[in-house]
Amino acid sequence: MTTVSPERARTFDSLNPATGEVVGTYPVHDAEAVEAAIARAAEAARWWAALGWAERRRRLIAFKSLLMRNATRVARKIRDETGKPMGDAVLEVIMAVTHTDWAARNAEKVLRRRRVSSGLVAFNMAATVEYHPLGVVGVIGPWNYPVFTPVGSYVYALAAGNAVVFKPSELTPGVGVLCAELFAEVVPEQPVLQVVTGLGETGAALAGSPGVAKIAFTGSTATAKRVMKACAENLTPLVAECGGKDALIVDSDADVRDAAEAAVWGAMSNAGQTCVGVERVYVLDSVYDRFVNELKSLTAQVRPGEAEDAPYGPITMPQQVDIIRRHIDDALDRGGRAVVGGRESVREPFVDPVVLVDVPEDSAAVREETFGPTITVTRVASLDEALEKANSSSYGLGSTVFSGSARRAMDLARRLRTGMTAINSVISFAMIPALPFGGVGASGFGRIHGPDGLREFSRAKAISRRRFAIPGMKPTSFTRTQQELDRLVKFATLLHGRSRR
Repeated sequence: MTTVSPERARTFDSLNPATGEVVGTYPVHDAEAVEAAIARAAEAARWWAALGWAERRRRLIAFKSLLMRNATRVARKIRDETGKPMGDAVLEVIMAVTHTDWAARNAEKVLRRRRVSSGLVAFNMAATVEYHPLGVVGVIGPWNYPVFTPVGSYVYALAAGNAVVFKPSELTPGVGVLCAELFAEVVPEQPVLQVVTGLGETGAALAGSPGVAKIAFTGSTATAKRVMKACAENLTPLVAECGGKDALIVDSDADVRDAAEAAVWGAMSNAGQTCVGVERVYVLDSVYDRFVNELKSLTAQVRPGEAEDAPYGPITMPQQVDIIRRHIDDALDRGGRAVVGGRESVREPFVDPVVLVDVPEDSAAVREETFGPTITVTRVASLDEALEKANSSSYGLGSTVFSGSARRAMDLARRLRTGMTAINSVISFAMIPALPFGGVGASGFGRIHGPDGLREFSRAKAISRRRFAIPGMKPTSFTRTQQELDRLVKFATLLHGRSRR
């Protein structure tokens, strides 16, 4: 982990959002410190890449084992800095461990050299493609899932052979520092994974550095635009996982109780501070009343608190409370009704569950990301109407479908304009390491997780090699004759000149 001398260092405090207690003090790494970390990472990247697939796999598996053995310690740090319940924090660590294991075991299979067909026109050629490390990858992580989400970038980048400079959120710096310390125990030789802490200026220095080959960013759409602008100065590519306004569709033959349980968890867990959390529900008319009643019954049992076993904790980012309040007020002022909670549910730093119905589709509660424990429920006459409303959003991250028909559910999943869809479950795609994770539109671009995530942190290298010469056939030479060209045209016409299946 990078350090700066005490006489130069500015510091900032990490606070427990539930109590306001200072739980850690960390340096604000300036641009000079960030550049120093990147320079160290460049050297470490060459060493790490030279270790080869088998040794990198061994080190990453050792890291996931160490992370698992320290799950309670890491979860405690997550709880201290986010306020989330210990159970949720432990679950987050387990998911991070699962992804680390998958990336370590599959990187070589996905990225190693492979032969591809040369085609009949180039039948005398051998063709291969392989994936090379980029070098230094910068990761800018979020606070809501401070282990699981950045692991989905930096572990996949490490598995692909890169070194990483990781800037955790200023709300959860201690989690990032602890994970980097654990990684250093299994890779002590070189600073392959470094953490720089600080505020927005630290992230800007990382994104704007010419020494970084790629940036992986997770955060709001507005911040992603600023990061993208900084990256543009050096044409640094960016993978951006931004916000969402995820919809859940309930079919007429769905298991209504299961759908309601999924909606409550998807909307209220982690105090609704989940980019792929459920914020909108569209329910077929025939089961609407049953669904709302189930939702009311289940939500009535959920209340936030400071206790380790509370269903969920506080709003981690204080300014988000104002957005949640504005969305509730706007929905109610415009004719919506709160069947659970209401304006009084906002009691900073906690927000009780709020279930809103009859909310206009153009209201802030439906159009903008709330990032709080609220949900809107809308009655629809058909699945086509539900699909149209669900897709009528600038966001396109995750989505959910509950249906008794596998065929209808799959059809809806394919037609939903999102990067991911869960059927008869909620957020399950995030738990499957082989699946890509990412969105479209205002939800960002690029993918983490799975083979796509490994390739995201690699560069494709294409190689063609002539195996033998073809007598009288040199189409890419100034010695080419008209007769040779005629023969090539005749051959290509024979192959491609007719319409056939």
